[in-house]
Amino acid sequence: MVARAAREIAPGMVVNLGIGLPTKVVNHLPSDFPVCLHTENGLAGIGPSLSPELADRNLIDAGGAYVSTVPGSAFFDSATSFAIVRSGRLDLTMLGAFEVSAGGDLANWKIPGKFSPGVGGGIELAQKARRVVVLTTHTDRAGNPKLRQDCSLPLTARGCVSRIYTDMAVIDVSESGFSLVETAEGVSTADVIAATGAPLAVPATPLPTF
Repeated sequence: MVARAAREIAPGMVVNLGIGLPTKVVNHLPSDFPVCLHTENGLAGIGPSLSPELADRNLIDAGGAYVSTVPGSAFFDSATSFAIVRSGRLDLTMLGAFEVSAGGDLANWKIPGKFSPGVGGGIELAQKARRVVVLTTHTDRAGNPKLRQDCSLPLTARGCVSRIYTDMAVIDVSESGFSLVETAEGVSTADVIAATGAPLAVPATPLPTF
């Protein structure tokens, strides 16, 4: 899933990698790939993740993972980081999700009854990035669909998600709802339909796999 999502990134993009699965995308990009990776806690120009033994422990991403720098990396405060977000300079943001609706609504900050530090930067990333894609498992730990007709959890932003990468499929969000683009190797179209909590448009032509 993460390797497939990395192919979403085009040369020259400015890309924010959100907390969770998206932070792993950097490790699936070639070392010389011309991209500027941004993290909301104040770094543009992120290199591969590092183990604690090799890391500068002052350098972390928004999720607290150790990161490296690349030639031209820049450090700045949170005000500058969010000025980059709010001014629409991000070509793409990759976010995690608890739920995504067929209308592209995103819920990724709170499950009622469980601790949450707050909505955080995701609310602005989801609204201001030029393109928003989600990386998530297709179902939760109880087997319930995360892709639903309507979100049941508190929303982060409405109508913001363009594409979803899961462990089962690649799914686009259009005006008419979810549309199946690719399936994971060994996963059938019927499997994806059964795991999706909303109607899923399936093309008549054979689907590629990843």
